[in-house]
Amino acid sequence: MNDTSLGILLGILVFLILMSAYFSSSETAMMALNRYRLRHLIKKEHRGAMRSGKLLDRPDRLIGIILIGNNFVNILATSIATVIAIRFWGDGGIIFMSLILTLVILIFAEVTPKTIAALYPEKIAFPSSLLLQLLLKVFYPLVWLVNSVSNFMVKVLGFEPDENETHHLTPDELRTVLDESGALIPAKRHGMLLNILDLEKATVEDIMVPRNEVTGIDIEDDISDILELIGNSSHTIMPVYRKDLNDVIGFMHQRNISSMIGVEGVNKAELMQFSDDPYFVPESTPLHTQLFKFQNNKRRMAMVVDEYGDVQGIVTLQDILEEIVGNFTTNFQEETEDIHPQDDGSYLIDGTATIREINKALDWTLPTEGPKTLNGLLTELLEMIPEKNVCVRLPEHYAEILNVKDNAIKTVKMRSLSMKEAGAAQQGKLFH
Repeated sequence: MNDTSLGILLGILVFLILMSAYFSSSETAMMALNRYRLRHLIKKEHRGAMRSGKLLDRPDRLIGIILIGNNFVNILATSIATVIAIRFWGDGGIIFMSLILTLVILIFAEVTPKTIAALYPEKIAFPSSLLLQLLLKVFYPLVWLVNSVSNFMVKVLGFEPDENETHHLTPDELRTVLDESGALIPAKRHGMLLNILDLEKATVEDIMVPRNEVTGIDIEDDISDILELIGNSSHTIMPVYRKDLNDVIGFMHQRNISSMIGVEGVNKAELMQFSDDPYFVPESTPLHTQLFKFQNNKRRMAMVVDEYGDVQGIVTLQDILEEIVGNFTTNFQEETEDIHPQDDGSYLIDGTATIREINKALDWTLPTEGPKTLNGLLTELLEMIPEKNVCVRLPEHYAEILNVKDNAIKTVKMRSLSMKEAGAAQQGKLFH
């Protein structure tokens, strides 16, 4: 070493600093790779992604070869820098050269390459994987020895080095990924994906048609009235019951009996031949579960029952699909029968409208925990059945009850509060 020219020593020192930068950037880039994009590229047989994926399958070996290489070149660079310092300044130059070398390695071999690697992990990791694979094969015995000792120490400390953590996304994490996708996913598809994630948060009770709005066939009615109801109905499936909806005896598909409408001599027994057995589901069934149940049972409608077995309403396959793709009308806000926009910016809302329906149509945030309808929400807040012209101030909205009939709120006029009004409501001024 003493006989080597200073030019060669300086060249070797520069090369070692570059190698240190390579190992530092490789480590950061490999660890910064997006695992899900990496899997996507591997499926497309991207060579760099495939090499990187194999290296990341055993992160202990990957980190082992990187740290062995990085420490080796840094220590060797320090030794050569010491020789250069002694030649220039004698023993007194060692401290000075140590300070200089520390700054050089910190700037050019650590901070700068790692910053670039963190910003562009694929551009650094994929080419780097070539040399890393080669080094891992050449120095595998040394890597194995280092990993064996390291894994033993990890076990002594109470950890399991062989437990490979699988990278699975929770629904909330997946929602964050979708929110950050930006323009990569079209708005409609983005909304559909988010709605699919929300299915498990809602139950059939949240979207069912309440029993007082269910159109069904009372088999005890006269046959002419039944045929007239079927002919005038816009529903493709209707429940068939005896006197009361709790006594459901089947579901009748209009397409199966359309040919019999207008035919003389048709009796109830012939109509019942075209009905299916009734299908009941608990009101607490999550929507994603019910969707699969509809699919497995080849059903399109179900009767929703409470814990006592009483029918509360009906839910259809279309209702669940609309939770995913949106309402099948061109403009939900304009087409819904329960919400009517007014010229002053307020809305006339039917008391039977569900909270979810209102929130979706108007992009509001009325509380969905508890009562399912606007009538239920307001009566719960007031703790009584109100008279008409009673006003209720919610945290973000103002409601004026216009019509009360049969012990239920029928019509409500609602609008959003201004920032000043909302602030007053949050301070506890909830009702006026």
